[in-house]
Amino acid sequence: MALIETIDLGQKHGQGYTLKGVNLQVEAGDVLALIGPTGAGKTTLLRLLDLLEKPASGRILFDGIDATTAKKQRLEIRRRMSFVQQKPVVFDMSVFDNVACGLKWRHRESESTKQEVAEVLELVGLADYSRRNAKTLSGGEAQRVAIARALVVKPEVLLLDEPTANLDPVSTTKTEEVLAHIIAERKTTIIMATHDMSQGQYLASKIGVLMNGQLLQAGTPDEIFSSPLSKEVAEFVGVENILSGKITEKDGDLATIEVDGATVQAVSDYTTGDRVYILIRPEDVILTPNRDTTSARNTFKGSIVKTAPVGPLMRIKVDCGFPLLAVVTKRSAQELGLAAGKEVFASFKATAIHTIRKQ
Repeated sequence: MALIETIDLGQKHGQGYTLKGVNLQVEAGDVLALIGPTGAGKTTLLRLLDLLEKPASGRILFDGIDATTAKKQRLEIRRRMSFVQQKPVVFDMSVFDNVACGLKWRHRESESTKQEVAEVLELVGLADYSRRNAKTLSGGEAQRVAIARALVVKPEVLLLDEPTANLDPVSTTKTEEVLAHIIAERKTTIIMATHDMSQGQYLASKIGVLMNGQLLQAGTPDEIFSSPLSKEVAEFVGVENILSGKITEKDGDLATIEVDGATVQAVSDYTTGDRVYILIRPEDVILTPNRDTTSARNTFKGSIVKTAPVGPLMRIKVDCGFPLLAVVTKRSAQELGLAAGKEVFASFKATAIHTIRKQ
C-alpha cells in the first residue's frame, strides 16, 4: 500500500480548475520532485497533500485512510507531516528557539528538547548557529532553520515548496547538500516542488511533471528525461532534437521512419503508418569528417550552421535536411575543426532514438 495516494484529485480556484484528475502514488521513503512551469499547480498539490485545503474533487489516501472524508483523523494525519514554504519564516529569537518552536507547536516539549534540537541543527549544518538571532541569518541559512524546524518533530512526510527558489547559487548548493544528507540519514518521505530540473534529477528517486494542472507523467528521473511520454513533457525537460515523421516500414522492433524526405531507422513499438515524434539526445549525435568512421545505422551529411560554447562543451547545430543539435567537448570540436559552414557527417544509433506517437 502506498503511503500517499491521490485519486482523480482536482482543485478549483474561481471558475477554473488549477488541478484536474491527478492520480499519484508515493511510497514510504520516496523522494518525489514535482516539476512544471509556473502556475502548473505544484504548490496547490502540496497544500492539498498537507490537508491545508479541501479538494474540489477526488480523494487523498494517507496510509490507507481517506483524508478527504475522515474529519477526526485529519489533524492526526497532519501531525505526521511537515511543510516548508517557499519563503522561509524565522522569528526574532535564537536559532535554537526557532527550531524548538516545531516541538512546542506539536505539544511535544520534553526534557529531550535540547538534544533533539541540537541533533537536527547538526543535520542541517547549523550546529554553531544555535545562539544566533535567526533574523541576522542569510536567506540560505534561514531556509535551513525552517527545514530544521520541520524535521525536529520527526515527520513521516516532509513537503518542500521550491526550497531554493529565492537563494543565490552558493546557498542553493549548500541547501541541496543538506537535503541530500537528510535523505541519506533520515530516510524521510519527501515531496518537493521545484523549478530546477537538475535539482530534481540530483535529489529525487521519482519525478512528476505537472502542466496546466494535470500530471502528464510520473516515473524515475531516467524515464522522465530519456523516455518522455508526450511532446509537451519532452519539450519541458529540454529535449532539443524533436523531429516529426511517419513509420513507413517495420521489421520486428526496427522501424523505418520518413523525416523531411530523409529515412531514419529507430527501435520502436509503434506500427507502420503511425505518425510519430522521434527524440534524439544531443550527446548521442556523433560528428565525423567522413561517413565510414562510424558504425551507427543512421548517418547523414550536413553542414554546420552554428557553434556555441557552453562551459567545457560545444553545441553544434547541423543542417542535414532537417535540423540536428550535437554536443561535443571543446577539445573534440577543435581537433575536428568544427566551425560554421564546415561539412560533416552526423550519426546516431537506432537504439538512441525514443519515439512518441502523435496524438
